[in-house]
Amino acid sequence: MEEKSTNFIEDIVETDLKAGKHTIIATRFPPEPNGYLHIGHAKSICLNFGLALKYGGKTNLRFDDTNPVTEETEYVENIKNDVRWLGFEWAEELYASDYFSQLYEFAMKLINKGLAYVDDSTSEEMAAQKGTPTVPGTNNPYRSRSIEENRKLFIEMKEGKYPDGSKVLRAKIDMGHVNMLLRDPVIYRIKHAHHHRTGDTWCVYPMYDFAHGQSDSIEKITHSICTLEFVPHRELYDWFIEKLEIFPSKQYEFARLNMSYTLMSKRKLLQLVNEKYVSGWDDPRMPTLSGARRRGYTAKAFRDFCDKIGVAKRDNLIDLSLLEFCVREHLNKIAERRMVVFDPLKIVITNYPEGKTEMLPSENNTEAENAGVREVPFGCELFIERDDFMENPPKKYFRLSPGGMVRLKSAFIIKCEEAIKDANGNIVELRCTYIPESRSGHDTSGVHVKGVIHWVSAAHAVNIEVRQYERLFNTEDMNAIEDDFKNHLNPHSLAVLNNVYAEPALINAKFGEHFQFLRMGYFCLDPDSSDTKLIFNRTVTLRDSK
Repeated sequence: MEEKSTNFIEDIVETDLKAGKHTIIATRFPPEPNGYLHIGHAKSICLNFGLALKYGGKTNLRFDDTNPVTEETEYVENIKNDVRWLGFEWAEELYASDYFSQLYEFAMKLINKGLAYVDDSTSEEMAAQKGTPTVPGTNNPYRSRSIEENRKLFIEMKEGKYPDGSKVLRAKIDMGHVNMLLRDPVIYRIKHAHHHRTGDTWCVYPMYDFAHGQSDSIEKITHSICTLEFVPHRELYDWFIEKLEIFPSKQYEFARLNMSYTLMSKRKLLQLVNEKYVSGWDDPRMPTLSGARRRGYTAKAFRDFCDKIGVAKRDNLIDLSLLEFCVREHLNKIAERRMVVFDPLKIVITNYPEGKTEMLPSENNTEAENAGVREVPFGCELFIERDDFMENPPKKYFRLSPGGMVRLKSAFIIKCEEAIKDANGNIVELRCTYIPESRSGHDTSGVHVKGVIHWVSAAHAVNIEVRQYERLFNTEDMNAIEDDFKNHLNPHSLAVLNNVYAEPALINAKFGEHFQFLRMGYFCLDPDSSDTKLIFNRTVTLRDSK
């Protein structure tokens, strides 16, 4: 069997292990709990946890909860559910807030080394002082404060003596540095806000660039993997670790997941939720893992998708159809088959005994081992798809037509004898006959037909609601737009069908199960369902119609 090639991050890990740089690798997945995870996070999860699994290491789940204004416990719990749903378990559940005392001491250490100072400048003043990529920044008077004064002021900031925005703590690096992130970055700000874990204990909070690398170091993370937009941050990441003389975690960057017709900004997704463009974070049209799960996407399909797209060093746009392909490929193997009629046309089999019902066996899934069969009720009145009948068919039309014959899936061959119309000329019913000797699996009729259609017994049919989803956005590259992203929403992203009839086996459908509605697509039960109304979401069509 051919050995699978490694990606560039795996090459780095293998080199480090062979050189004895590490005896065990440690990675982490560090989401900020300010929203639900989206499809892009799946790539990071699979990469970080996958590396640890492949090389016998460990992965921590660490919540970057340094901004109390936007963070909620609801998001924490949902993130944990999503990671577990994808099939991974973390070594330790940790929070940046676990390290608030230690991070504060790290900041004090920089002050004591003359490498940090308290700045009273306004945000506008600091922006002006920072310069531009081609013009060096300028020092301000606060940069020359003494170590003693900086220590005193920082303690007072922690004690709550100053209002929000009045002071910040900045690292003292180089206001003329070519990398603008090293022009004395802010490492602490004042924020009098209730924190979801620490309550009102703190009113100073570390900035991401200060908390992140130090948290990695505290946990002895060997390979801190992030996306390409953090390449400029790596120099600052290394500067803090060097000056604090702590465990030398290393940052490595890979291309983030950009997908066609998809938006992966938590801020913008939150806007869709708050402004009611969608029903919530788990709306099946949303690119969140919760939305995908509710729609019926499987964790294996996501893992296969992440494996197929690989780990790259350059950003590119991945076609959404690749993810849909992975979903179809998996569902084809596991989804049980059911017969469901979306646009019903009634047929009456005139030579079938009125009031008689017989149970016909039908295979659950020919692609799966030991899937078994179910029994489907058959009677003299059935529903078929309206599209499966044509009054004036073209050549090579193999479904039902006047005088034509077709096989009913797992049942009998029928012949259309008459089409009944209403006063407006619309066909409302078909009168048919059946061939008793043509039962599937026991056909002795000698009659051969090319067409096979699905059906539902009218007497036993279950009325269900079907929600059909299309792409949430009409624009292929949502990263390239310059106007309001909401202008690109697809007004036809949801269609709700209520006049849908299903075979009675669907009454027993459970959440988390997957079904192929024959010839119609893959579906799953929606949580909005009740004892009196079953609602099914279309996960994906049977084939890519785009």
